[in-house]
Amino acid sequence: MMNPQRRALLRAGSLAAALPLTAGAAAAASAALPPALPPLPAVPAGSTPEALASNQAYWQAVAAQYDTTDAVVQLDNAFWGSMARPVLRHYEQQLSMVNRDNAWYARMRFPADFEAARAAAARALGVASDEIVLTRGATEALQVLIAGYNRLQPGDAVLYADIDYDNMITVTRWLQQRRGAQVVSISMPEPFTHDNVVAAYIAAMESQPTLKLMLLTHVNHRNGMLLPVAEISRLARARGIDVIVDTAHGFGQLDMTIPDLQADFAGINLHKWIGAPVGVGAAYIKRGRLADIDPYLGEKAGDDIRTRVHTGTVNFAAYLSLPTALDLHAQIGVANKQARLRLLRNRWVDAARGIDGIEVLASGDPRLTSAIAAFRLKGKTSVADSYALSKKLVQEYGIFTVPRDGLASGACVRVTPGIFTPESHLDKLVAALRKVARG
Repeated sequence: MMNPQRRALLRAGSLAAALPLTAGAAAAASAALPPALPPLPAVPAGSTPEALASNQAYWQAVAAQYDTTDAVVQLDNAFWGSMARPVLRHYEQQLSMVNRDNAWYARMRFPADFEAARAAAARALGVASDEIVLTRGATEALQVLIAGYNRLQPGDAVLYADIDYDNMITVTRWLQQRRGAQVVSISMPEPFTHDNVVAAYIAAMESQPTLKLMLLTHVNHRNGMLLPVAEISRLARARGIDVIVDTAHGFGQLDMTIPDLQADFAGINLHKWIGAPVGVGAAYIKRGRLADIDPYLGEKAGDDIRTRVHTGTVNFAAYLSLPTALDLHAQIGVANKQARLRLLRNRWVDAARGIDGIEVLASGDPRLTSAIAAFRLKGKTSVADSYALSKKLVQEYGIFTVPRDGLASGACVRVTPGIFTPESHLDKLVAALRKVARG
């Protein structure tokens, strides 16, 4: 059963469908519809994503959909994704409408609009609507999944790795207090390869006979390694081990859907690589596995996934704008986005590998490649070193990157282009790294 407030909202939404609309309410309902998207140039017939990736005219037209800063060379596009102009315009319209119509809209019209947004997200994710619940981001989704996973007995082992996100590591460690679990960690090899990464997880599974749950990060926020999640998940399933996947940085920049992960639980961000307004994510629980995640803080167990999350009063306009963001995402094409981001990433990574004094934390294997990669000065692995390097880049060269710590091999500086990033920005980074390495 869902909470009383949510039940009331859904009843109100059903009632509203039977009520005649005033002129003002009809206008508000009409305003909730996404605006038509401005046309992008047609993709040349027969063009592959790899060929389109280097089509400057096409990507300049895509970039024209975004307002971007000229204060710095912006190479930290992994925090959250900028909204394209059509999404921003729609978000502003919905914010104004919600502010004007207030409780009348929230109680009478929003429940149906929210369900439409959930259905649009489910289609994009490749799952059924009853397998996802919308959240305020991947962090909330993963906290619900990890903390709520109830199949652990005292002494069962739970595994995380150094590449996993800080907050998710915190929640995983909390399972020792919450469930009496034995929490163990592993470190990824550096440099990493497909085989040695998979081997690290196999070794962990073989050395932990009581292992029942693993956290896997699809694309990590430190060095951007694309983890072979499906392969590891299949190996875990054969051993009776469940997997919770953090795909905050995977879905939206990679040509994949949630079933491709071969996992029954996943936390998803929709405001990073999809470009929805900040504060939109989703939790996925495969049909048939809902009972293995506890209802949220006292809600009664039932067969509705929405009982596993309680976000309270949400940013209505953000959810209303999600279908518009998904439409633009589909219009550009996720395979095209992945190919373009890989080209931009490789442009700086390949050049930086030839700079004496620079250590690049990235693989040349496309199976392990995302938009994100990292670097550091050789031998400079402390957090202070990485913060100093990032500060130098922005103060002396106008290039904005972000330091990251937590890897067993040491701290690093993360670089993340967006689909609107011009190639010249990556060339400026390479030129700056040559000077920094010499200095």
